[in-house]
Amino acid sequence: MTDSLSKPFNDHPLLIVISGPAGVGKDALIRRMKERGQSFHFVVTATDRPQREGEIHGVDYFFFETEEFEEMIEEDELLEYAVVYGQYKGVPKQQIREAFSSGKDVIMRLDVQGAATIREMAPDALLIFLAPSSEVELERRLRRRGTDSPEQIERRLATAREELKRYTEFDYVVINRDGQLDQAVGDVLAIIRAEHCRTIPRKVDL
Repeated sequence: MTDSLSKPFNDHPLLIVISGPAGVGKDALIRRMKERGQSFHFVVTATDRPQREGEIHGVDYFFFETEEFEEMIEEDELLEYAVVYGQYKGVPKQQIREAFSSGKDVIMRLDVQGAATIREMAPDALLIFLAPSSEVELERRLRRRGTDSPEQIERRLATAREELKRYTEFDYVVINRDGQLDQAVGDVLAIIRAEHCRTIPRKVDL
């Protein structure tokens, strides 16, 4: 007699999008997840800009010639793409297919608009919105980074206010409080574990 429980109910890999406004800590959260050695595939972005010294193809970026990039666009081989400062950037579908075939969940870090694009293309993607505990805290983080002028910070805050209103477009909201990054990472990992226990699994086909 075959044991019906010998195989997991839900062994479908997840496509996970981490999003939120600038300054909320998306990069820090992804770095901490990598440091924990979790068995995820973290998406690598493709670009047609020249490879800089010290950068590794397939690690920092996938580097393509402009003609190759445009060919991928024509063949619908990019999950999403954009032109940033005159250069292409996008996410090749092939790396996601390969990760799925090996049983790995895939994690993407995108802005709010990029997350909306993924939801249209892959309705069963898991979208997690990373939020600050308050607008005051977000402003403090942006100023603390020291990378933007006061005018740029004001523009980022104005954009963030609009993005924060869109949290209902996501499946979950995780608060990333100052000094509590590990708690935010724990919340994200708990969400992923729970999603693998769904009776009706999310299935993303690319």
